[in-house]
Amino acid sequence: MRILSTALFFSFLLVSSPAFSGENHDHGHSHSNVPITSEDAVKKAKEQVQLWISKGKIGKSWAEAKAVKTEKKTFSKGPEWVVVFKNGKINDVSKQTLYVFYSLTGQYLGANYEGT
Repeated sequence: MRILSTALFFSFLLVSSPAFSGENHDHGHSHSNVPITSEDAVKKAKEQVQLWISKGKIGKSWAEAKAVKTEKKTFSKGPEWVVVFKNGKINDVSKQTLYVFYSLTGQYLGANYEGT
């Protein structure tokens, strides 16, 4: 009987442990289904650019680049936010425009210099 009681007690702990994490607990991997605004997309894109700068993936001159355009574009997988940055300090003209893509709900999708 004692073994059964102990087993039931630990089973209860395992099943109920998610309740102890709290209402606002997040591991950073959940994604909202709430659409973001164009302003939110720009904010997220600026944060992404800063992250790339800190990791050395793009040059520090991108810290001063401004978002010159934000628009919803429809691609083969559906509509996305596209945030466009211009950086005239880059010598290679083909790399002066950076496009950062987000889902309409704010999930980062990618970036490139082509806009597609």
